[in-house]
Amino acid sequence: MTSVFVSYARADESRAERVAETLRASGYEVWRDDQLPAHRAYADVIEERLKEASAVLVLWSAEAAKSQWVRAEADAARAAGTLVQASLDNAAPPMPFNQIQCADLSGWRGDAGAAGWRKVESSIAALAGESSTAEAPRAAQRKKGPSVCVLPFANMSGDAEQEYFSDGISEDITTDLSKVSALSVTARNTAFQFKGQSVDICNLADRLGVSHVLEGSVRKAGGRVRITAQLIDGSTGDHVWAERFDRDLDDIFDLQDELSKAIVDALKVKLLPAEKKAIEQRGTSNADAYNLYLMARQLWISGNYGDVRRDEIVIRTVKQAIAMDSDYAQAWGLLAIAQASLRYHHGRDVDDGLTAAEEALRLDPTLAAPYSVRARHIAEHGDFERADAEIRRGLELDPNSWEVNREAARLLMQRRRVEEATKHYMLAASLDENDFHSCMMLLTCFQELGEDGRKPEVARQMLERSERALEKDSLNASALGVSAAALTILGDLDRAKERIQRAMVVDPDNVNMPYNFACMLANWVGDIEGALDMIEPVMPRQSRSLLITQLNDPDMDPLREHPRFKRMIAEAMKRTGVTEDMIPKRGGVAG
Repeated sequence: MTSVFVSYARADESRAERVAETLRASGYEVWRDDQLPAHRAYADVIEERLKEASAVLVLWSAEAAKSQWVRAEADAARAAGTLVQASLDNAAPPMPFNQIQCADLSGWRGDAGAAGWRKVESSIAALAGESSTAEAPRAAQRKKGPSVCVLPFANMSGDAEQEYFSDGISEDITTDLSKVSALSVTARNTAFQFKGQSVDICNLADRLGVSHVLEGSVRKAGGRVRITAQLIDGSTGDHVWAERFDRDLDDIFDLQDELSKAIVDALKVKLLPAEKKAIEQRGTSNADAYNLYLMARQLWISGNYGDVRRDEIVIRTVKQAIAMDSDYAQAWGLLAIAQASLRYHHGRDVDDGLTAAEEALRLDPTLAAPYSVRARHIAEHGDFERADAEIRRGLELDPNSWEVNREAARLLMQRRRVEEATKHYMLAASLDENDFHSCMMLLTCFQELGEDGRKPEVARQMLERSERALEKDSLNASALGVSAAALTILGDLDRAKERIQRAMVVDPDNVNMPYNFACMLANWVGDIEGALDMIEPVMPRQSRSLLITQLNDPDMDPLREHPRFKRMIAEAMKRTGVTEDMIPKRGGVAG
């Protein structure tokens, strides 16, 4: 049965549903994002469905044209030769899609005999001749040449805190293999969803459409590191190659080079001179600097969000890495991000990270993350149009940048562009399995979009990730807070209350946490007075940036007309110097 992927803006959902039902009535298998499963990362499922679809029907409208995600899906379909276009409001598709034929479905009410609909169905039928089953794209992918999924290497160090290192090794191997033009490599975020799971290799290879799977382990102790790796044939389950590497930690880069080249040889793939050189370029040649950077980045993603000490520790750690190697571009980029947070989120009178971001880009113009700092710097000075341009540039360099997607979502939420922010938070959450804060932000998004049915699945994901963080650090107040939010959604209010109390005791200076608890009480419990009691003590300590976010936060809507809340806001605006004209306008140009 022919598979059709329907791409649309959230505002056009009712019309997309009508399109889907009409296609199903004609015998087509149709998929749209209301069918996202409860156990999978959203971005991964969308990517898979796009690849599997015989036809991708993009429903253009004024809202769809502003959606970066509709554009991305259309671009992927155009590259794959599966794009079918229809206009819902008689407007031409945006560039470059306006150069391709587009059916007119403006005013269409489901009539299968309408001229516009006949054009749509004719195009889908023509594409159906290229692939008759959903399995065909997978088979075709395997025929193109060798392909591999790098499963997250297991941490065998006997210390859970060393997991940042094994994750870093796994990511670097994925990156190395991705530089080989003759090899197709599964995205990191897809592979990491299987972290810690016992999987059937043949089933996994078939599911992902890859010819081989790489798995292994990392043991780091003292000044030594041991890496074991096995390359497995996805069709038979047989070992194609296996090796153990036991070296001094100072030799970690040579070890990684040797490992990547051995995998390429085992796959019988030709490594071009330029690709060999690219694999050997790792940003730094200093093993200690590399280790510090991995440690700081892990803390940044999964640490105590909203705790000023997290930002300060990341800055100190990454500055040590830079002191060891002043040309380490990635370290400069992370320094910039942490400094921007310390300046704008916490309101500290420190460097805002722009200088570090510019240095990172001077050293490596291909880095995406520094553009998120540029965007924040510009937005904090009120120019959201230029900030959007910086975000777009970062996403062009790396659509899967966790940092850029996080900042894109934050800036969009400041202007209440919730639908667009949702997709960036979804992608950020799928890019790193330790990111529980993006999951929590999805609750706010789904609440605003009226998609309550999707909240329990996100709550379960939040609880799983926050519990994992608490296993490593029982005093992680941010993880305690996120788990409390998850338990509230899941109906376990007694445990949620206990987690809130623990979080407030563990980190009484965290301004972000009471803000989130107030949102929970106002929206999910209906306790308006409790929400006001929670947020009032921290309002005098909120930064200008956090206040501006609060002024457009949909979670604050139940409180806005309350006299007590109005007084708090007025006092905070006077203290921070925020005026009405500084508040971001809702909507605007898409990011």
